[in-house]
Amino acid sequence: MHHLKPKVLPAGHHCPSLGMWALEAGSVRFSVPPSISRNSAMVNEPGGHGGPNPCLEGSSIGRESSKVSSRCSTRTLKPERRERLREKMRRRMESGDKWFSLEFFPPRLAEGAADLISGFDQMGAGGPLFIDVTWHPAGDPGSDKATSSMTIASIAVNYCGLETVLHMTCCCQSQEKITCHLHKAKRLGLKNILALRGDPVGDQWKEEEGGFCYALDLVKHIRSEFGDYFDIGVAGYPKGHPDAGSFESDLKFLKEKVSAGADFIITQLFFEADTFCHFVKACSEIGITCPILPGIFLIQNYHSLQQLVKLSKLEVPQQIKDKIEPIKDNDAAIFNYGIDQAVSLCQKLLASGLVPGLHFYTLNRTMAAIQVLKRLGMWTEDPRRFLPWAVSAHPKRWEEDVRPIFWASRPKSYIYRTQEWDEFPKGRWGNCSSPAFGELKDYYVFYLKSTSLKEEELLKMWGEELSSEESVFEVFTHYLSGEPNQNGCQVTCLPWNDKPLAPGTSLMKEKLLRVNRRGVLTINSQPNINGQPSSHPVVGWGPSGGYVFQKAYLEFFTSPRTVKALLQVLKKYELRVNYHVVDVKGENITNAPELQPNAVTWGIFPGREIIQPTVVDPVSFMFWKDEAFALWIKQWAKLYDKESPSQEIIQYIHDNYFLVNLVDNDFPLDNCLWQVIEDTFELLDRPPQTDREMEAT
Repeated sequence: MHHLKPKVLPAGHHCPSLGMWALEAGSVRFSVPPSISRNSAMVNEPGGHGGPNPCLEGSSIGRESSKVSSRCSTRTLKPERRERLREKMRRRMESGDKWFSLEFFPPRLAEGAADLISGFDQMGAGGPLFIDVTWHPAGDPGSDKATSSMTIASIAVNYCGLETVLHMTCCCQSQEKITCHLHKAKRLGLKNILALRGDPVGDQWKEEEGGFCYALDLVKHIRSEFGDYFDIGVAGYPKGHPDAGSFESDLKFLKEKVSAGADFIITQLFFEADTFCHFVKACSEIGITCPILPGIFLIQNYHSLQQLVKLSKLEVPQQIKDKIEPIKDNDAAIFNYGIDQAVSLCQKLLASGLVPGLHFYTLNRTMAAIQVLKRLGMWTEDPRRFLPWAVSAHPKRWEEDVRPIFWASRPKSYIYRTQEWDEFPKGRWGNCSSPAFGELKDYYVFYLKSTSLKEEELLKMWGEELSSEESVFEVFTHYLSGEPNQNGCQVTCLPWNDKPLAPGTSLMKEKLLRVNRRGVLTINSQPNINGQPSSHPVVGWGPSGGYVFQKAYLEFFTSPRTVKALLQVLKKYELRVNYHVVDVKGENITNAPELQPNAVTWGIFPGREIIQPTVVDPVSFMFWKDEAFALWIKQWAKLYDKESPSQEIIQYIHDNYFLVNLVDNDFPLDNCLWQVIEDTFELLDRPPQTDREMEAT
């Protein structure tokens, strides 16, 4: 395979030994081009819990920001990504495909918010049409706090890829403040609002000066100020609003909200299917034709039932009281009854033919909702991904279909660092010499397990006391093997890999274990794939009927001694393997041609252009390098006392090890990267040679 001669760029930091190794290997030294600001890639100290959320700070789309130009366009891989919520509803209704949606509320504590966000990925796997996030005036809902409604909804959209509806109430807000919140929601990529009057703070509703008293006024205001940008939902009351004069007058107000611009209705909870069916028919008779979603309350314990009934001013049917009263002190029995009751109610609703979907009030307890949905056959976990990486639901990222592979295990970090881009690559990455990656100010914002776990839990996994570099090697091997460490604890995450191992890792597990035991500490890898069906349960992605391809990729930290041997070995593979070897200072040895990205994953699908969703981009790698090295200190070293032997070991690795990536370009052949590493080990295991013997070798 022919490679262009690499372009030599001026180096910013010169390491004499690294330069010597580069010359010995016949490679070039390469550092970050002058056009890239190195400061913008640095990673700062994490901030405290509950403080301003950097995910939301200064995220205005309209201001000056760096652009990544799209040099080629292709038809969107998944057209429904661009559909509005009301369009998705219409399509599902026309096809008769029932959906479900889930409601959550912001927890009071930052730790609870972290747990909620980490559960969004699990809930998203079941296929909800959307989730919605409630608005609590007492909790500073429009702020940048980790526990605010705005923050939770923004993260669900941007980092979890979920269609999200943000509640907005009139309570305790002026018109000006509401407008400000709506502008912020728009900037953050939120496109759906559930417009509500809201519950009064005290016993009686108090009119806010310069505010709105009714949801109807809020709907009119949104349409007046923002036109058709937002899809708007409103609340419906199957038995009429408690403050309405009659059921008929409440229906009249509901129709006015729909006429003013509401796109769909979500009902308050109810206990009997006939109640909802009567409501829907009454709505139809007065000309309400938009989708009406039944709000399903899951009875999970006696206290929550009593509290919700009090707030909603509803009566619990006698037959339910008769079932619950004898078991009110048995939470497990009530939970099981609640599942059975919800399944029965939903089955009747679905059989009526009057419901397009089901909306569940989860109370942030998702286990019950999942059980109900599984029994209804509506929980559909599809293992096939439509792209190899986690997508964002932000409108400006709808057409994004190419990313550097380096952030494969940290997609939320990549989304955060590129949030200021005006455009995103589609079709191909292109030869972009200066992408601007934002600072990663606060790891906490991504709600990673490694940051939400307590320090004592991390120490049990990563070593309460490290005695040598080999102690670190053991942590990596226990993460890969899944076997308990010497503390009897499973290593479920690493600073660079917060989630369970990717499915493709199973295809290389034994080889990965071997190289990690020898100090090749892998943080990212993929096997070579030559034309597997897109429906393949492990490596498949994209629409049905396609074929996917991958070049073998390996990324790891390793010692200076191993790097020196590796560069000698790579001479034999110069025409087949592209590589980057970089230290913490940014000194980089590479044989990659100029600044060209190397596509390492692509797919071919019926009626579409080739999609190449992951690339090895030399410039982006230098930004990733800063983040990858910083994780040694920000996540691991900080667990130990200052200047302790354990901290010094991690600091030594940070200061002296190299970050390496290897790409085997001949994907139809057997992966040669393992042989590259084996040849390196063989060279390391040889007896020491004289300088003359080394030259002869």
